Amino acid sequence: MRSGGLVVLAAGGTGGHLFPAQALAEALAARGVRVALATDTRVSGHVAAFPAEAIYEISSATPSRKSLPVMAKAALTLGRGIWTARGLMRRIRPALVVGFGGYPSVPPLLAATMVGAPTIIHEQNAVLGRANRFLAGRVTAIATGFAAVGGLTDDLRAKARHVGNPVRPPVIAAATEPLPPLGGAAPLRLVVFGGSQGARVMSEIVPSALALLPAEQRGRLAVTQQARPEDLEQVRATYRDLGIGAVVEAFFTDLPARIAAGHLVVARSGASTVAELGVIGRASILVPLPGSLDQDQAANAATLAAIGAATVIPQPEFTPERLAADIAARLADPAGLTRAAEAAKSAGIPDAAERLAALVVDMAR
Repeated sequence: MRSGGLVVLAAGGTGGHLFPAQALAEALAARGVRVALATDTRVSGHVAAFPAEAIYEISSATPSRKSLPVMAKAALTLGRGIWTARGLMRRIRPALVVGFGGYPSVPPLLAATMVGAPTIIHEQNAVLGRANRFLAGRVTAIATGFAAVGGLTDDLRAKARHVGNPVRPPVIAAATEPLPPLGGAAPLRLVVFGGSQGARVMSEIVPSALALLPAEQRGRLAVTQQARPEDLEQVRATYRDLGIGAVVEAFFTDLPARIAAGHLVVARSGASTVAELGVIGRASILVPLPGSLDQDQAANAATLAAIGAATVIPQPEFTPERLAADIAARLADPAGLTRAAEAAKSAGIPDAAERLAALVVDMAR
């Protein structure tokens, strides 16, 4: 990379897009590379600690077919964002621009191609998302989080490189923790979370499932669970009544450490969650987010299921009865939890941020 060259990372919309960008920014900073962030206003609360010398807010919107006025408004917002991003790229002349999916990455990436800057998109999921699908033919290279990614044509595969999904330093630290002892007096430690679009179903199903277990099995459980603020007291009361030791909070700032302290995770299967389960190495029961046009979470979960690291339960089948049966089976087979944890660990790529940083530096030359 030329001396003083600036790399712009384009990420926004959700923390799921922003966190891998932050991991890459930290890896690039360690190499002495200057980094700027192009994002939208929706993640403004997450960018205060982002290691960038500048943060640029660029308008973006997700196209929707709900109605013509909504589509027109989204198109106008994207158009304004592209115009703004084009002026920015002409002014700062980046050495390279990296996009992390989602529509907030579209204006900066399109603008970069207009001014002739090299570009990379990173696809976190096991199927190409809509924004990245739109950009894939225009960018210089495609970095992938999974070895196999659905939706790539032969031409696109020719410029794809598997690097893995970058994870945050707390995940790397948690990966050093061994699987806690299980059996005898040691409880099975269950970690439950669902993110903004999954906490409700977890609060509805998981306590009800544990209530179906015999008292002897309930006494062998310890639960850490994320719940929505409005569900906290109800979930806590249910566990108290069942005699299950539980920590229930709306948000855990130390979630990687809590995953590492657990034996079995029940969660959605977003790309970041699947990557963290692999790096840390823990067994899981995954409930993909239903209704996605790309079915990306189902594809992500299938990668862990294929190697025996996870059980996948589609949400219509995620009933208290089904979950209770699965947890009872794991209580009866602690060695199976160890095997699943080892299988998950075998799929983890702890140096994904370094791999992506190496690709960025090489292309920026």
